[in-house]
Amino acid sequence: MSQTDPSASDLPVDTDVSDAASGNESSTAAAAPTRKRPKPGERRIQILQTLASMLEQPGAERITTAALAARLDVSEAALYRHFASKAQMFEGLIEFIESSIFTLVNQIGERESDAATQVRKVLTVLLQFGEKNPGMTRVMVGDALVFENERLLARMNQFFDRIESQLRQSLRAAAEAAGSATPTVDANAQASVLTAFAVGRLQRYARSGFKRTPTEHLDAALRLLVG
Repeated sequence: MSQTDPSASDLPVDTDVSDAASGNESSTAAAAPTRKRPKPGERRIQILQTLASMLEQPGAERITTAALAARLDVSEAALYRHFASKAQMFEGLIEFIESSIFTLVNQIGERESDAATQVRKVLTVLLQFGEKNPGMTRVMVGDALVFENERLLARMNQFFDRIESQLRQSLRAAAEAAGSATPTVDANAQASVLTAFAVGRLQRYARSGFKRTPTEHLDAALRLLVG
């Protein structure tokens, strides 16, 4: 999975091909056909990939474990051998979102010394991730979590709190460098506005059936909001 292009579809799925010999003891018996079997942990990834794919369908209703199992051509019991509940499946998607975004955010902080550049790049990474992962966007804005466990929505709220905190940190440094008399107040207000902008772009993307991209006119918008 590339850190510069974090996509659920990039999760590696290898196969382990094993040959099953026929039970017939005759020397002329043909070998049984080969069959692909998931390696340990691979089925877990396949489940999450499929769930994300199903969430990409515009207007998709609540996804049931029965529908997910049918898409994978396995039993519901097979799903629960890998996840204790559907909530855990969504937590797996949220963990992927968190890991993908904050790995890149941390790299931006390490590589960019200019505060305004940090802010623009953090917002760009966030919105590009959503654009490349429509199913994940529905999780990020909470649309896919409406009928799920409340802790999932709380966790996504915490995700955006972390984004806002990161922006606030950069913006405070920018305000101090500009000689602001109230750098903390200025940074808090601007970080709140920028986070709301990002969430709004992602919500519009999800609710337009993925037609209005979150990066639409992004450079121009960031020049107005960040400078």
